[in-house]
Amino acid sequence: MSDYRIQGETGEWEVVIGLEVHAQISTNAKLFSGASTEFGAEPNTQVSLVDAAMPGMLPVPNRECVRQAVRTGMALGANINKYSRFDRKNYFYADLPQGYQISQLYHPIVGEGQITVSLDDKDPDAPTKSIGVERIHIEQDAGKLMHDQHPTMSYVDLNRSGVALMEIVSKPDMASPAEAGAYVRKLRAILRYVGSCDGNMEQGSMRADVNVSVRKPGYELGTRTETKNVNSVRFVQAVIEQEAKRQVELIEGGGTVVQETRLYDPDRNETRSMRSKEDAHDYRYFPDPDLLPLELDDDFLAECRASLPELPDAKQARYESVLGLTPYNAATLIADADTARWFEALMAEGARIQGKDEKDVATASANWLLGELYGALNRLGLSLADSPVSPERGAELIALVADGTISGSIAKQVFEIMLETGDPAAKVVADKGLKQTSDTGAIEAVVAKVLADNADKVAQYKDGKEALFGFFVGQTMKAMQGKANPQVINEILKAKLA
Repeated sequence: MSDYRIQGETGEWEVVIGLEVHAQISTNAKLFSGASTEFGAEPNTQVSLVDAAMPGMLPVPNRECVRQAVRTGMALGANINKYSRFDRKNYFYADLPQGYQISQLYHPIVGEGQITVSLDDKDPDAPTKSIGVERIHIEQDAGKLMHDQHPTMSYVDLNRSGVALMEIVSKPDMASPAEAGAYVRKLRAILRYVGSCDGNMEQGSMRADVNVSVRKPGYELGTRTETKNVNSVRFVQAVIEQEAKRQVELIEGGGTVVQETRLYDPDRNETRSMRSKEDAHDYRYFPDPDLLPLELDDDFLAECRASLPELPDAKQARYESVLGLTPYNAATLIADADTARWFEALMAEGARIQGKDEKDVATASANWLLGELYGALNRLGLSLADSPVSPERGAELIALVADGTISGSIAKQVFEIMLETGDPAAKVVADKGLKQTSDTGAIEAVVAKVLADNADKVAQYKDGKEALFGFFVGQTMKAMQGKANPQVINEILKAKLA
């Protein structure tokens, strides 16, 4: 799909990219304890005896974490392994109180799947690419070191210790920053639809380890580096661009790329070495003796599958084929699960009020949501969740336009008043006297005056300058303060100018 290349002194270089995305599982409790996972708590206030690795404490798997990992795998069309096992990954670090991390190296809960991405979701003709998912395994997060609380010491916050993560490992199928960005966005959308992760990268509940290598086109894979804990789509793309350029310059300068772990500095837009890359044997993995293997039965898998919602690709196809939305509107609406849910609530209310064709209601709802409502929210600095106008109130406003009570231009005025006051549309229309008139006698009188006042333009129109018709409509609407029914104006003008 991508023809992205790095231009070096010796010619072109390809980039090979794989991502390991750590997604915090959306549960109220940790992977092996009942401690809270709420974001933003005071340090060390959400730590159980298990999380702190007190002697004699035994882990007990959180069933919901297992369920959410399975549902995520199903949403990616991946193989679900009925048998999986927890392993201990042994290393010492100050924020790892056990001295090991419980993970799944040898027998992960989810096997191979794939994600199909497009570099332009809003263009139905844009090429797509399937990116393989190697595996998803469940593991516990470590704590966090706090270096800015004391001039000479670092403090340890164990609130995140034991938080459940899904590590979603892609195959090295991406070949450009744009493809990697599309993959992360699509994966985040799927996780949000499924409800297995909130996808808030800025809060650390989803972050990516970015594996990058370069090679001459057609050559063997080069040595890769891994840049840890990248927390935005923009930074993922920047890491790939900068790290690929660094590797090309290093190789062309006679150096050798070392397999290592690196960190990204967004202020300098550069990666820097953190430590040499360890292999699996360095961690002395072995099966965790405190945890039995996970064995999933058919009833559990059936329940997981039945609980899945309509996923983004299926929803977009339905919006286009059944609801008749444009590819652009459909892609914009499905890009975020909350937006899609808001749209469907808006549409359901609109259909209830109007009793009209589903396609007409869907088109009017999509145009208003993506145009008027989004524009107002952006201006006010609000999210859709904080909208002062609910789907029910929005549907009422759209219905007043559809049934001819108010015109589209008046609807904009009504909406602004709704944003300020919170009043329903019908009340605003009644209080402000904004109801549209379809009184043919009144409209005919105004049309007659407009034509009389613009006799020269009437003559030009009759000589073939048909674009002036819009001028006459506008003048009539202006004279009637936007309260005239545009359809009635058009019919009367056509008759008068014939």
